[in-house]
Amino acid sequence: MAEGPPRRPPPLPQRGVKPEEEEEGGGAQPKEELAEEPPLPLAPRAVQEELPMVFNTYTMAAANLGPSSRRKREKGGGPEGSSTALYVDRRKSKVWNYYTKLGDAYVECNVCKKQLSFHNSTTTMREHLVRKHSIRDTLLSQLKDDQTSESDYSAQENVAVKRSRQMTPESGLYHAASCSEPRTDVILELVLEMIFRDLHPLSVVKDKGFGLLVGYLEPSFTLPSPVQLSSMLWHRYNVVKQHLERYLQTAQAIVVCVEFWASQLSQTYLTVTANFIDGEWRRARCVMETQRVHEDKAEGDLGEKLYAVLSEFGLSSKSVFCVMHDSPQSAAANRQQLKNAYGWSSLCCAARTLHLCIRAGLDVQQVQEALSTARGIVRYFQQDAKATFSLNSKLEAINKTKLKLVMDVGSRWITTIEMCESLLELKWAIMSVLEEHPKGTAAVRNLADHQWKLLQDLVPVMRTIKIATSFLREEQNASVSSLMPCIHGIVAAIGQQSEEAGAVIKTVVGNIRSELTRRWGLAEDEKVLESPAVIASFLDPRFKEMRFLSPGLRSELHRRVKNMLSQVFNPQSPSATPFGMPNADDKAEGGDAGSQHKDRCSSTPSQSMYDILLGKDPTESMPEIHQQLENYIVEPLCKRSTNPLDWWKNNEHRFPAVARLSRQYLAVPATAVLPDQAFAAGESALEHRRAVLAPENLDQILFLHQNFDFLESMRNGNETRNRNLR
Repeated sequence: MAEGPPRRPPPLPQRGVKPEEEEEGGGAQPKEELAEEPPLPLAPRAVQEELPMVFNTYTMAAANLGPSSRRKREKGGGPEGSSTALYVDRRKSKVWNYYTKLGDAYVECNVCKKQLSFHNSTTTMREHLVRKHSIRDTLLSQLKDDQTSESDYSAQENVAVKRSRQMTPESGLYHAASCSEPRTDVILELVLEMIFRDLHPLSVVKDKGFGLLVGYLEPSFTLPSPVQLSSMLWHRYNVVKQHLERYLQTAQAIVVCVEFWASQLSQTYLTVTANFIDGEWRRARCVMETQRVHEDKAEGDLGEKLYAVLSEFGLSSKSVFCVMHDSPQSAAANRQQLKNAYGWSSLCCAARTLHLCIRAGLDVQQVQEALSTARGIVRYFQQDAKATFSLNSKLEAINKTKLKLVMDVGSRWITTIEMCESLLELKWAIMSVLEEHPKGTAAVRNLADHQWKLLQDLVPVMRTIKIATSFLREEQNASVSSLMPCIHGIVAAIGQQSEEAGAVIKTVVGNIRSELTRRWGLAEDEKVLESPAVIASFLDPRFKEMRFLSPGLRSELHRRVKNMLSQVFNPQSPSATPFGMPNADDKAEGGDAGSQHKDRCSSTPSQSMYDILLGKDPTESMPEIHQQLENYIVEPLCKRSTNPLDWWKNNEHRFPAVARLSRQYLAVPATAVLPDQAFAAGESALEHRRAVLAPENLDQILFLHQNFDFLESMRNGNETRNRNLR
């Protein structure tokens, strides 16, 4: 298989030659927000100037649409002297840029054509724009009053009249014959955003249906070529990438997540994602890069690939807290290589590890035979139209048409439980159809009574694990801090369920529990104490009691966290500072604890007598950071519905040292991809659409798809915070 094209093209300033299609075709050229700059390519200075502006493209679209139609409305243009175009009354609020007045009591939104009541106030109109179209007050305040004179209108309309609509025989689309206007630029930008927001290939602009739609809606618009879109995509990518570089520099520690996936052409790709918690205690997840890798070398040089990606964003290897990957086959080798070469600890994706545990648990002969027979039944009804019709007729008779048979997928264990549940719900109908059709029993083998009973006993066990995944999919449980309480809960719950079950179910449960114990090291005290997931659970105010640990392990964990705090605030120390001994950081935060104690004793002679009677006050010689930890431990537990990041945002000032440690460990996600994708029963839209993208622009499209809205929301949040501070 041939290697794909280079991952990075030459820098934009070196691509000074426009595509031939753009030079000779006379079409609309891509035009970024700065009108005085050449369309493409932009110099690095221009890219820097666009950083605060590039995220406003989508919202500015509504403000720029329809200038020629607005002028027609004001001049009474249109057929029979009437028009539904945009109406602007320059004496009124700028909200009227988006509405047409229908008599004295109603207005019509020009974006969605919805009619609203009008009572001499624009408040309802403004709220509609914000709620339905995300057109904010900031955008309305940026709109300039239309002060164009009547002579300017006449001159511009003359240009519009001279522009003839030419129908090309090749495509059947209308094309403009003159230079582009702001409306054309906005449409061009929206076509680009459609591509990376919805993960379309660049070739979508050559599709006949898309061309007919655009040609009907905007006859004077020239569709850009894929080459032109590629140039625009690279420019937008570079602008957003520079913004992301600046954002990543603010991270205290980054958790790098690695996902291996395959395209429809069986090409293996690697997507690298950065996860961290920013200064406002917001969880950040940014795609850094997607690159094609050789299948035989996909995981061999993982450390080198990650180091190269980090360097491209100006990050050092020390900025990485740990690495999360989804390839447990070579987990041990990767873990050792990353630790030795770069000092990175590594974890395997919880969803992937859980899948392997369940697959090992179901690897029992009786279970495999029952599941194989069940797949045969589902396959029979999928392929035999008469049998399917009979089954649907029986379901319609009892008004249960929503029940459907499900076929499981080997790579997703959740589909196995869904298949078993659907078969059990439709058992009576399935057996009835097979008995009525003589060919049914010959074409497919029905489940025996003991196999139906086996599936019935297996479903509660699998459902318990499914409930655990539902818990991990909730927003407040995205951190790895929720994982260990869940795993211990699964081990205990399915163990109780198997007590009264048959021998086969006991074997299944035993296999699952042993795999969970082995892969997460639950039986090895040292592995438990060193696990980032366990430390994260302790730093989560909902689980800090660590009920799944023995009292001895709990005390040892507290001691190790104290040593971590000493090392974090005294990095020069080669080993952990003994408990109660002053260190350099104690001086920085409030002076040497021992000297303070000595001063207090000398100033109050009776203090030594109290010490003889009661012993030394432990808080006198305890470093401040250790006092914070003790105070955190005795804090009341939070409800499970509490978001730990919200709790730390409100309590960081009380435990600043512990909060700094929490920001690192709570940033570690439980899964290498988003939980909804990791635990989904089917393929997500992202997985389906990215698999068909061309390798030439795949990295840029996925980068913008993931990061564009996220960085815009971060920027808007920062602006709101700054306004509140002022």
